[in-house]
Amino acid sequence: MFRGGYAHNVDEKGRVIIPQKFRLLMGEKFVVTKGLDKCLWVFTDEEFRKLDEHLKSQPMLDPNAVRLQRFFSGEAADSSVDSQGRVAIPANLRDYAGIDKEVMIIGAGNRIEIWSKSSWDAQTASMNDDLIRASAKEIGLGHEL
Repeated sequence: MFRGGYAHNVDEKGRVIIPQKFRLLMGEKFVVTKGLDKCLWVFTDEEFRKLDEHLKSQPMLDPNAVRLQRFFSGEAADSSVDSQGRVAIPANLRDYAGIDKEVMIIGAGNRIEIWSKSSWDAQTASMNDDLIRASAKEIGLGHEL
């Protein structure tokens, strides 16, 4: 399970250091793809395969399945870290997420998220206790806390 947050910089070649704690959990190969709210999602190869298999099990002409396949797989990049713990983020994915220099790399359960620092700051600023309570209630989490 991925958790925690780390601030890093992207170098001139579009590479960013993945925290060692995350590298140990990701394995040698992983997938970087578009995520929601203009961030990037990084899945272990196994987790991305689960998502892909679920989408492939849907009717081929179902517009929701087609939309999700296009979104998650259409620009996904098979990736690995180099000897210095960096991953190269393709330009199309950096553009999608508005990543230029500063990023936040956060653990989000079954995936890592890579955010532009400004987008992450805006995202966290928009969260408040009422939204967190409503979200917890919506997914049935409120009674456990």
